Amino acid sequence: MTLTQSTNQALLDAQLNLLDNTFGYIKSMALKAALDLRIADAIDHHGGAATLPQIVDRVTLHPSKIPSLRRLMCVLTVSGVFGVRPADGSSELLYALTPTSHLLVGPRNLVSITAMSLSPHFVASYLELGTWFQQELPEPCIFKLAHGEPLWKLAEHDATFDALINDGMVSDTSFIMDIAIKENGEVFQGITVVTLHTTAWGLGAAAQAISKAFPHVEYTVLDLDHVIAKAPTGTNVKYIAGDIFESIPPANAVFLKWILHDWGHDDCVKILRNCKKAIPPRDAGGKVIIMDIVIGAGQSNVKHREVQALFDVYMMIINGIERDELEWKMMFSEAGFTDYKIIPVLGVRSIIEVYP
Repeated sequence: MTLTQSTNQALLDAQLNLLDNTFGYIKSMALKAALDLRIADAIDHHGGAATLPQIVDRVTLHPSKIPSLRRLMCVLTVSGVFGVRPADGSSELLYALTPTSHLLVGPRNLVSITAMSLSPHFVASYLELGTWFQQELPEPCIFKLAHGEPLWKLAEHDATFDALINDGMVSDTSFIMDIAIKENGEVFQGITVVTLHTTAWGLGAAAQAISKAFPHVEYTVLDLDHVIAKAPTGTNVKYIAGDIFESIPPANAVFLKWILHDWGHDDCVKILRNCKKAIPPRDAGGKVIIMDIVIGAGQSNVKHREVQALFDVYMMIINGIERDELEWKMMFSEAGFTDYKIIPVLGVRSIIEVYP
């Protein structure tokens, strides 16, 4: 290969990478279309593998769009959402559920959290990302810049949007807590727990999961007055109205799932200091349990690192942030904690135990 040919190939490779990034949103919209059409359910109905005519039989589709559906399935198969192989004794292709699309079917699926992330309110917000970078922090966040009000305010008067977020938070919590309890249940054993909320969504899902797995655990959920007013009844979980920036009820442990990434450094230190006041010394079992992303922790493959980086930018929608170990360590130290342990066992997320 000549130098000119080598240079041209490098240019074409660069263009390919540019196009892949440019059209990345089409993969997301293809996935959204699959959710809207319930393609995974259609395939699951046929035992986990189905031809295009079998899929068409189960989805709401105008007949004129059948050739277009075949093109959509091509995107969804090359991106790994579905698998594809020739059907035995037929010229048709057989589309199959993969580990990814298995997460879109069944009683404990991730449809709701995926639909939330792909909803117009969220997707449209990022069209303002470049504009947001030109303005001084802290206000407005990307969501407010796009929609004229913060995410929380919109949910207060838009019941459909509120339900979208609540369903998404519940589905994510149910999924991740099931794995956390099976893989690292010892983190929650032999303690009384206070779990902290700073939003009205997914209320009590983590508490209910731990309470079911460990009936002996005394579990309290702390949230704002208007949120606790909607708390479920007839459970082993106790709900208390309060403000995590003011005080936290005493407990052996305080559990924060996807809370601290909503807040800046100073607010997180305030929360953590209140956590420290609520728990006993380390030798008496006191600790804070955090479930959040630690950028750089866990697997070192490209996909893992990419998703952690994407989550960090995703959190800009509310001026949130994902942190690396050094950033976590600085907050723990400033809040008066002496030690911590990162357990990277939840995919891109980790469990962090923080000790007074």
